[in-house]
Amino acid sequence: MSPTDVPTSTGTSAEDGPALKRVMGPGLLLLFIVGDILGTGIYALTGQVAGEVGGAAWLPFVVAFAVALVTACSYLELVTKYPQAAGAALYVHKAFGKHFLTFLVCFAVMCSGITSASAASRAFAANLVEGFGIDAGNGLVLLIALGFMGLVLLVNLRGVSESLKVNVVLTAVELTGLLLVILISGYFIAGGNADFSRVVAFETAADKNVFLAVSTATSLAFFAMVGFEDSVNMAEETREPARVFPRMMLTGLGVTGLIYVLVSVCAVAVVPVGKLAASETPLATVVQTAAPDFPISDVLPFISMFAVANSALINMMMASRLLYGMGKQGVLPPFLAKVHAVRRTPRAAIVLTTCIAFGLITFVSLNPDSPVVALLGGTTSLLLLTVFAGVHVAVLVLRRDTVATPHFRAGRVLPVVGAVACLYLVLPWSSGRPADQYRIAGILLLVGVALWAVARITHPAASAPDTDRTDETAPH
Repeated sequence: MSPTDVPTSTGTSAEDGPALKRVMGPGLLLLFIVGDILGTGIYALTGQVAGEVGGAAWLPFVVAFAVALVTACSYLELVTKYPQAAGAALYVHKAFGKHFLTFLVCFAVMCSGITSASAASRAFAANLVEGFGIDAGNGLVLLIALGFMGLVLLVNLRGVSESLKVNVVLTAVELTGLLLVILISGYFIAGGNADFSRVVAFETAADKNVFLAVSTATSLAFFAMVGFEDSVNMAEETREPARVFPRMMLTGLGVTGLIYVLVSVCAVAVVPVGKLAASETPLATVVQTAAPDFPISDVLPFISMFAVANSALINMMMASRLLYGMGKQGVLPPFLAKVHAVRRTPRAAIVLTTCIAFGLITFVSLNPDSPVVALLGGTTSLLLLTVFAGVHVAVLVLRRDTVATPHFRAGRVLPVVGAVACLYLVLPWSSGRPADQYRIAGILLLVGVALWAVARITHPAASAPDTDRTDETAPH
């Protein structure tokens, strides 16, 4: 198969079968993008970001927003040039035509979904304990997180179809929680009760200078910005994608970036950095400090639970479908393509992805002092930033492939800047990432390579992943 020989997302040509129905206009696409970005990152990691840089926690979110914006421009050029529902795997395959490289991109995206869902399950457990006022130790939080992931397994096995209407509701709930944090904190600040001087104060670890601390915090904050790339999978269901996508993706990033900066500023102004960094439910801590007698302080942990639960379910569903798709094509062992006879869900892929999630949650929770959500969220951003670097390079390579239809152009400079920025945030000596993030990512990819090798031995004629059938979805 040549780099450009990729079928349509329906698995058939336009002549062989029907195309996907174009039902999304600008409004629904914008809500999809905003809803996909909002989630576990901002609800659970604000304190960890502040712990790296002190009160200037807004700066890593600004830098992460800038990197996401540049990356979005590369995605926009490719999605308007190739309006097919496959994302990074399609673009890398078109650019390089290397089956193993395409597989690695698919599997890395799948792994990022599992690490993101695992982070969400831990955040769910922490918010549940906070919401019910349970005095729980690390062991009980771990059991709740595993129980929640087991519930996700059952729902996933039963079969869940997500509609655009449900996405609108979930986005409204997530957005409402963040706006409440901003409004309540703003009232507290306006009353002269906050220490606004903390917002411009840098407090870094003794072994890190300010620049390295900001890089480390940005690597973590980027987890809160991922999700915008998922929208490219809706290209074949969007009306006039070449015209609509650039405006809506950039608007969605701008809205979420502004909300994140406001939330981080309010958080450090209301709560001392040390207390904020020590909390697994930082936004609930902010509201409880700013309005201890206000009922919303008791409700916010449940709003947070709702937000992260949605993230976990969506990511586990999509991770299992990616694994199923690769199994169906013989790229991974065919047992992963087994489907439940009644529910018609990919049961083997669902069970395997859930087992991996169980192992991840347990492994990172064994150390009671380990920042579990930060570690898993950082691993997610590590995997996706690596994929994004490949997308930036693919943009430059595919400039030689001209198409007749008008499309967005990222220019010559932005893809280069994006590739350098993503690689900078990936490399250990520049990003300041803890070694455990690389260990987790490496182990996950080795599992994938082992499965790939088994499939190659048992099915030597297996091809690369059909990037259009295994629709890529990334986590938030």
